[in-house]
Amino acid sequence: MVNFTNVKNVLVLAPHTDDGELGAGGFINKLCETGKNVYYLAFSTAEESVPKGFPKDILKYELAKATNILGIPKENLIVKNYQVRKLNYNRQEILEDLITLRNNMKFDLILIPSIRDIHQDHMTIANEGIRAFKNTNILSYELVWNNFSFDCNCFIELSKSNLDKKIESLKCYKSQGFRNYLSPEFIKSLAITRGVQSGYQFAEVFEIVRIYG
Repeated sequence: MVNFTNVKNVLVLAPHTDDGELGAGGFINKLCETGKNVYYLAFSTAEESVPKGFPKDILKYELAKATNILGIPKENLIVKNYQVRKLNYNRQEILEDLITLRNNMKFDLILIPSIRDIHQDHMTIANEGIRAFKNTNILSYELVWNNFSFDCNCFIELSKSNLDKKIESLKCYKSQGFRNYLSPEFIKSLAITRGVQSGYQFAEVFEIVRIYG
């Protein structure tokens, strides 16, 4: 069992707004509830992908509401404005952003997308996250629609309250309501599935990238 008792500062790396909540929203809420200092860094507000009828910067405000529900203080939310689907063009700038953050704060745990995630933006953040924080505990979160393979080797038990907060936070993304993976039914069913696999009622699963004893 991975022990997170001594973890104090956690950094969630989200290529786009909502990725962190989708992959690790329950765990984020659990960490916040237990007094951990959680930071959330989103690299793109995906303005080019916002549906007609919504302000182009709507995702920035939806993200602020969603992370607040999970328990992340507003001062711990960092939002960049890299262009969606083109993060790989800015790989060096992203790495420098991460190194600056690393030099200003000691993090005990980093949450990243899977390095086997097929989305180019997700892959970029995963790889640069590992480069910047190679001497830190790192877990990859699950985004099943992008993961053709994923090592389910770290299960985190969620309470019903953790799961409810995750679902509530994702409801903040009104502009993304057309996406089927945001539906409460899907989020709950996946938590139940991971719970069945691990012997819990509800769970999220992560892939261990690096853990220090």
